[in-house]
Amino acid sequence: MTHAVTARPSDAELIQTACRRVAAATLAIEGTETTSVNVVHLFESQAFVLVPTDSDAMVLTADSPDGLQAMIEVTDCAPIDLRERVRSLIWLNGNLHAVPGNLERDLAVEIATEHPDDGLLDLGHGSSMLRLQIDSAVIATSSGAAAVTAPDLAGAEPDPFWEYEGDWIAHLDADHADVIGQLARKLPRELRNGRVRPLGLDRFGIRFRIEGPAGDSDVRLPFPRPVADVRELSLALRGLAGCPFMNSLPD
Repeated sequence: MTHAVTARPSDAELIQTACRRVAAATLAIEGTETTSVNVVHLFESQAFVLVPTDSDAMVLTADSPDGLQAMIEVTDCAPIDLRERVRSLIWLNGNLHAVPGNLERDLAVEIATEHPDDGLLDLGHGSSMLRLQIDSAVIATSSGAAAVTAPDLAGAEPDPFWEYEGDWIAHLDADHADVIGQLARKLPRELRNGRVRPLGLDRFGIRFRIEGPAGDSDVRLPFPRPVADVRELSLALRGLAGCPFMNSLPD
């Protein structure tokens, strides 16, 4: 069983961030098998996704000008090997529409300006684009599940460090056992006997997964205030660890 102590970004921001770095997602339409998705881009209350061109989802949406009820499931995983890598599960529910073929390329270029993803290069080469008009969203983490409205999701922004978080977490885990040890001293005493691993990093703080004999626990160590850039983030990590001269982030 996983427990959590949280002081974190809003649920809408967590969803926005997870969709930017999606590694595993599926599209479900009633009566068909799920379809793999390799890009999920949120814009206002819409999700633009890339799916195989020969999938049932493409055939069904082409035959449904008014759209189809559908759900996108996004699995947010930690960037390092853990006993349980899943950090959150997200479900986006809404009405699925085809994207006209003559608009796909222009949309992909526009998406790439703020959401660079190698998967966009597959457009027209085995992948095609669909659009989900989002009605509602749900996110489930170790602290429970929460519903997010479409307007709240549209008004949220992804964490400013979403693109680099994976590399930074891997760097801390592989090269800074001393820093992890210093930070672990700030965890609740009853959790310090477990294996402490970095789980996530954002403008509000750093999260740890403590793998103990009775189960896993997720704990957040918050920064004194949200940070806005890499310099502030590095200073905040040094302050938490009590190591003012450490090089906390990779070059």
